[in-house]
Amino acid sequence: MKVSEALRERHSTRAFLDKAVDAQLLRSLLRQAARAPSSGNLQPWRIQVVQGTAMTRFREHIAERLARDPEVDPPDYPVYPQPLQEPYRSSRFEVGEQMYRLLDIGRADKAGRLAWFARNYRFFEAPCAAFFFVERCMGPGQWADLGMYQQSLMLLLKEHGLDSCAQACWARYHLSVEAFLQVPDSHVLHCAIAIGHADPEAPVNRLVSERLPLEAFCTFVE
Repeated sequence: MKVSEALRERHSTRAFLDKAVDAQLLRSLLRQAARAPSSGNLQPWRIQVVQGTAMTRFREHIAERLARDPEVDPPDYPVYPQPLQEPYRSSRFEVGEQMYRLLDIGRADKAGRLAWFARNYRFFEAPCAAFFFVERCMGPGQWADLGMYQQSLMLLLKEHGLDSCAQACWARYHLSVEAFLQVPDSHVLHCAIAIGHADPEAPVNRLVSERLPLEAFCTFVE
């Protein structure tokens, strides 16, 4: 698969098959993704992978947390700017509406939307997930490095027949994640990436978000 093909075919998968991810392949891809650019070669990414029986225990841990108290944890960082201004607000709103139309969940069906959102906290039934951290002493440059590692990994996953979904929603419950994984206080949870095989029959997996035309975000200076 060419890089251009992996870029075109990768999208956020929100329904996975009950099919295990080959552990040795995953280790290889995590290792290869470390060739991502890194300013000063700091390689600031810190990763914890959850799979197998640990995934079962983790889901139980999070389910108990949400049942006991659904209130989110004090944020370590803002996932989105507040308030989210235009045109970014409309872009976020529209992709959500596209997803719910595929799921046949109307805007008035608040219970249905909440139930669907709760599936985030089961990784959409993916058998494997990777959590990504950076140390608190790191700045915007190192967060950019982390993003380049994550993109590299997701493209490698697609090349090898695996699907993924980057999930910033885990930052909402970062304390529960960190407690389960015994993460040092010096680390900040950025997001998780759910990893597995997409369910080809799930309507939600037909969602391919739109991208702006080049002229909307790029200026050529000649």
